[in-house]
Amino acid sequence: MARHKERGWYSRLLAAALGVTALAAATSVWTAQADSAGGRQQARVSAPDQNGTAAKVAADIAHASEAGDRGVNITIDDGPDPVWTPQVLRLLKDNGAKATFCMVGTQAQAYPDLVKAVVAAGHRLCNHTVSHDTTMDTKSEAYQSQQILDAERMITKASGGVRPLYYRAPGGAFTPYSRELAASRGMRPLGWNVDSRDFERPGADVMVATVKREIPNGPTVLFHDAGGERSQTVAALREVLPWLRQQGYSFGQPVR
Repeated sequence: MARHKERGWYSRLLAAALGVTALAAATSVWTAQADSAGGRQQARVSAPDQNGTAAKVAADIAHASEAGDRGVNITIDDGPDPVWTPQVLRLLKDNGAKATFCMVGTQAQAYPDLVKAVVAAGHRLCNHTVSHDTTMDTKSEAYQSQQILDAERMITKASGGVRPLYYRAPGGAFTPYSRELAASRGMRPLGWNVDSRDFERPGADVMVATVKREIPNGPTVLFHDAGGERSQTVAALREVLPWLRQQGYSFGQPVR
């Protein structure tokens, strides 16, 4: 997975999120601390899944689809956003597609009604950390813990109690610790096979061509509904979603 470049929008978001993270640190930093035996006790605890049933998940990065060999996982990162998320939801509904929304904690906190709308439409939630720090893999375990657990709390609260089922590290900046921690909380680490590169805004036609060319690489496709102006993404999805149907693909969800 290629790492995304850090963008100015996230620099501002990170600054705003530091205060949120600091306030929550007292309740979350314990996950990175050793227990009395010297191990990370909480990293072995599973959490309820989206239906409220306790479920342990694997810590390796998922790419496959529950829909099988002809399944496609549409994943939407960085939101929710009041302008672009409703448009993406409308396109998904029109095409009978379910998606996984990888939400930034501060965005979920700011727009809880949109988080609830995503859940009500039958889509799944994914934890994309508090502030989308693409240098997560260079930071301490305490910092990684805060970013992951605080975002889990914020997304779950915004959704009305529905927990994220996946964890996607910003820019693919996974670490063994972050994968283990997320999995212990019932969140399967989630990668991607096809990067639409929509964050670069190369034009809808380029995005569409990228997806068509790279979909044989695997089923999980990456788009964004926040982090910038996303009209090109909406235009690309308007063409890509029916095209995938025409090619005999079905829309699924990432394996857990």
